[in-house]
Amino acid sequence: MKLKICGMKYKENLEAVAELQPDYLGFIFYEKSERNFDGHIPNLPKSIKKTGVFVNEALDVVIEKIKEFNLQAVQLHGKESPEYCDKLRKYFHDKLVSVPQLKRKNNTLEIIKVFSIKDKFNFDVLEPYETVCDYFLFDTKGKLPGGNGYTFDWALLKDYSSTKPYFLSGGIGLREVENIHKFQKSSASKFCYAIDVNSRFEIEPGLKNIKELEKFKTQVTSSDF
Repeated sequence: MKLKICGMKYKENLEAVAELQPDYLGFIFYEKSERNFDGHIPNLPKSIKKTGVFVNEALDVVIEKIKEFNLQAVQLHGKESPEYCDKLRKYFHDKLVSVPQLKRKNNTLEIIKVFSIKDKFNFDVLEPYETVCDYFLFDTKGKLPGGNGYTFDWALLKDYSSTKPYFLSGGIGLREVENIHKFQKSSASKFCYAIDVNSRFEIEPGLKNIKELEKFKTQVTSSDF
């Protein structure tokens, strides 16, 4: 299972987090967020996928950010339609436009579509997105599009009707390590591809606690995470 650390903001902190070798690093391009990223991304290990997080952003803006930061993945955290996802996918996957500065195999881009869960969830809403996204991400429904700092009931995922791999997100911190191991043994985790962490590891919005992140990674990898 992969690890994604989201909400990166400060250069020195970013470089320290990158040394932990997560699989994905998330950069939030949403002006209303306290973690909005407007800096420069330094050179990162090739194993880390730079992920841009967007909320109901205009498609041309998303494409420009992908070009500017050479993003390998995008996380769509708003009410983006299947048609929106398909246009973004085709731009890169079908090479409708030549983008020579994007140095990735076949010009492909991973698309992660976010869905928020509270007390219940109708998994039927995923069906129109099946062919236009690479992954789903399940987060906790709250006042903000993300980073609310609390978890939803993961047992709801036992009703997951898709075979598409998904990211598990929402208020995950050190206190959830034991629950993660229990979840791993349940049928609900069958298609869980990655764990996404953010606010529970922050000193302040966008500034991550390196020691706690390192401890978390060690603890979850110690049991074949």
